[in-house]
Amino acid sequence: MARYEIYVTYKDGIFDPPGATAERALVNLGYEEVERVRIGKYIQLAIEDGDGEDARVKEMCDKLLANPVIEDYRIERVDG
Repeated sequence: MARYEIYVTYKDGIFDPPGATAERALVNLGYEEVERVRIGKYIQLAIEDGDGEDARVKEMCDKLLANPVIEDYRIERVDG
């Protein structure tokens, strides 16, 4: 079985509503040093071993797990 970790965040220049809300809340709580907060998604995926599985995971991200128009994603294969 192959395991993957996928990190999805908004692209630079795209408004991040959850990040903006968290940023304001942190500043209101007295953490004035906070300049920017970005909030994204973390996905763990386990799939059967096979040929081309890295390409299949990328395809899954492009079609469902991320919106490539407004989001960037990073895929990490986790062995062990």
